[in-house]
Amino acid sequence: MATSGKESRMKITAPKLIRWAGLSAMAAGIIFVVIQPIHPLDVLSSVTTDQWVIIQSLKTAMCLLGLLGLAGLYARQVEEAGWLGLAGYLLFSLFFAHTIAFAFTEAFILPQLATEAPKYVESFLGIINPESPGEMNLGALPTLYAVAGFGYVLGGLLFGIATFRAGILPRWAAGLLAVGAVLPILLSSLVPHPLDRIFAVPVGLALIWLGYALWSERRAQAAEPDDSVTTGVEQPAVGPSNGRVPSKA
Repeated sequence: MATSGKESRMKITAPKLIRWAGLSAMAAGIIFVVIQPIHPLDVLSSVTTDQWVIIQSLKTAMCLLGLLGLAGLYARQVEEAGWLGLAGYLLFSLFFAHTIAFAFTEAFILPQLATEAPKYVESFLGIINPESPGEMNLGALPTLYAVAGFGYVLGGLLFGIATFRAGILPRWAAGLLAVGAVLPILLSSLVPHPLDRIFAVPVGLALIWLGYALWSERRAQAAEPDDSVTTGVEQPAVGPSNGRVPSKA
């Protein structure tokens, strides 16, 4: 009996997976916010530093956590979010999927090439920092990076609107996500790189907020007692089949 109870507690269910996805969204949002003010400059001299490797490794982890967290946020409101939510989910996931490839390259490949192929590294960094374009033609890489930016802006906007309309998760957080996603388009021309990284903070805060709401919601539901289980209140004795209460002797 003890083993059976332990197995029951360890059973993986969809609500538990969604709850843990909330923690993933929170972690992704925290990393997204923290790395912005400490991100090294996108220049050749930064690539060989320990700070560069650490930040890019955190970005790689952020993308993995973001994909998991976003899947949970969408699964929680899949019916209410409708096609708009699906479109936003796919586009926003596209941003994380593309960014993880770039972040992995920046963390583990560029430092190895910094001394042997510095022009290539400078050209790669020029994709991220258009104010310092490189000399080499990198083919489709700039286009792929632009696709990631497209997924970030349009995906975040649509997913935020769909979440707001669904009304399952906090609407203020959904609104923050939608507004934060379009800030780079509206204000990036007014702020030079790398100061424009500050526009990522609202999206990170929205992910933290939505993830916490998802995690705390599932935790509260898990703490509620099952209606089919008695709570220690003594039940009245059942009388005879004719429904009469037996008289005392």
